Amino acid sequence: MKRKSLGFILVDALYIAMMTLPIIAGIVLKILTKPASSGITVTGAQIYFTLPLPVQDLPVTESQINSLIVMITALGICLFLTHGLRTRNISRRQHLVEWAIEKVDAMTLDSMGEYFKGFPPFIMSILILSALSSLLSLFGLFPPTSDINIVAGWAILVFLLITYYKFKCGPLGYVKSFCDPPLLAPLNVISEVATPISMAFRHYGNVLSGSVIGVLIATGLQGLSRIVLGWLPGFFGEFPFLQIGLPAVLSIYFDVFSGCLQAYIFAMLTMMYVSGAFNADEYFARKKKKLKN
Repeated sequence: MKRKSLGFILVDALYIAMMTLPIIAGIVLKILTKPASSGITVTGAQIYFTLPLPVQDLPVTESQINSLIVMITALGICLFLTHGLRTRNISRRQHLVEWAIEKVDAMTLDSMGEYFKGFPPFIMSILILSALSSLLSLFGLFPPTSDINIVAGWAILVFLLITYYKFKCGPLGYVKSFCDPPLLAPLNVISEVATPISMAFRHYGNVLSGSVIGVLIATGLQGLSRIVLGWLPGFFGEFPFLQIGLPAVLSIYFDVFSGCLQAYIFAMLTMMYVSGAFNADEYFARKKKKLKN
């Protein structure tokens, strides 16, 4: 195998720094700005500062800062994995990238059909953004997916895509989609509005509940350790021995498995709702009729 040049190694180091430094900066910012507290505290995203605006002041919170951290980190990961692509004697990172792209392409094709063959980059972006946002909790940072405002923004974007593909069959086709059958038109309208709400609350609720359960169990084990082992002399009586092990195991489920699972579910729901909103037969029949005229 051809030896890597110094320039190639330096570029790799730059991309690795792009992946790691934003997270380190987020941890330092969290330590410097976190207010002192005692006991169990379950709060939302911390407000770092507020920007005065003419209509309403804009609070800059952990969710926004950590979302920026996730985007920079994701960009660094993508640049690192795609650095040095070639057609022969490919590297292990290129094997990984090609495998991931093939899987997402196949998943999108199976779920959405041939018409949506340009959607895999969007679906991959959803998977990466959602998974990395949830995994930030492993570093002690507030996961943006625990903020309903962040996840609601993603759901609104999906809702706009749903509406766009319904309008592909014309305004009349969009109205007709609510009247199938006509007696259930009010329920169909409610269902349409409920789609982004249910997507947002499902994702947000599952991630937030995992974080809350983890904090409660860790705090409970700390108190139990003081009750059971508090009779030990000095340091041994104060050290939370029962806190060792179980919170880490729970973190593997709530932070890693559940976070990645919720990213997959959100991506699948996106594909299902967008492809389900598009009536391919009616669209192509309408397009054929226009060409004849």
